[in-house]
Amino acid sequence: MTPPARTQAAIELLDQIIAAARESGAAADTLIARYFATRRYAGSKDRRAVRELVYAAVRKAGDRPENGRTAMLLVADADPELAATFDGSTHAPAPIAKDEPRARAGVAPQWLTKALRASGLDGAALTDLAGRATLDLRVNTLIADRATVLGALPEAEATPHAPYGIRLPTGTNVEALPLFNEGALEVQDEGSQIVGLAMQAKPGERIVDLCAGAGGKTLALAATMANEGVVLACDTDRNRLSRLAPRATRAGATIIESRLLNPTREIEALSEWAGRADGVLVDAPCSGTGTWRRNPEARWRLTPDRVSRLQSTQQQVLSVAATLVKPGGALVYIVCSLLDAEGNDQVKWFLNAHPGWTTEPLTLPAGAKHGHGIRLEPGRDGTDGFFVARLRAAC
Repeated sequence: MTPPARTQAAIELLDQIIAAARESGAAADTLIARYFATRRYAGSKDRRAVRELVYAAVRKAGDRPENGRTAMLLVADADPELAATFDGSTHAPAPIAKDEPRARAGVAPQWLTKALRASGLDGAALTDLAGRATLDLRVNTLIADRATVLGALPEAEATPHAPYGIRLPTGTNVEALPLFNEGALEVQDEGSQIVGLAMQAKPGERIVDLCAGAGGKTLALAATMANEGVVLACDTDRNRLSRLAPRATRAGATIIESRLLNPTREIEALSEWAGRADGVLVDAPCSGTGTWRRNPEARWRLTPDRVSRLQSTQQQVLSVAATLVKPGGALVYIVCSLLDAEGNDQVKWFLNAHPGWTTEPLTLPAGAKHGHGIRLEPGRDGTDGFFVARLRAAC
């Protein structure tokens, strides 16, 4: 592909990504993979170059652009070589017209930027939300230890905070690593590893992972508990939960049970666990504002109404979790969001709605105290953004 053809391909992909964000369609990575699956003539360098153009435009545009061209023009304004590819030649975008509209540059849509500022994020911290993520993995201590893994992978380094984390160069084919296929490694952001430590699970305990998804934190709990006790992994999404079983088998995690839940009927499905769990982990559905480094187009999918609906879901899940914790047991609330509306404000709501519960101080390898919990931020901590709080039931 010529440079102009690459630019045109990026514009076409951006059109698809913008439409998908508007209509709750497929993620950008999925759309890019589909695009090149039907264009075999594009070599690996072409695919990489187009992908970089696409994500440069996605990261730069704050509001959802009108179309892919306005987004790419925003990037071209600061790159004369890219601007020169708008030459109108075969397979190239049309020349840039005088005063042609551009997408608005920014970290996020204006309403969302305002909400993040109100949640205590300054200019530098906001800018860092649109940075690039590292490739982090957790060493599965049921099978290996970090020192051994680091010795076997010269290109790896220990993560600065998480005790079992390693970091590999971006683009590493993790699934081709023998250690991964042997179950010694799981892909997991360092921040996710750190907030999972707030559960403080011990061997022999009964723990519920109420919003387990594909089971990243479930597997970490099983390793922390040295395969002694029970971890019940629950979710309402059958497809996501179905990915846990093969992962658990590969990891040698034998104490995990899974249960598919019917939304709004969770208490009924978990009746035998009522008041019996030593701890419940609630990694609640959220806006994902802490994960924009990995999914930058997610900024374009959010609306105030969606955040409001997520808050209602978070409160419902927290209320279910409260019924499962035994007297004196713990509830850990996690969101990969930096909005107080989904983090600290939800803990305040929970304490008002559930008398007898208290918050406990947390000490984690990274993050800083934020309201009733701890917040991790991409710029300060080098992780995805998270809020985590630990609550204790009355004895």
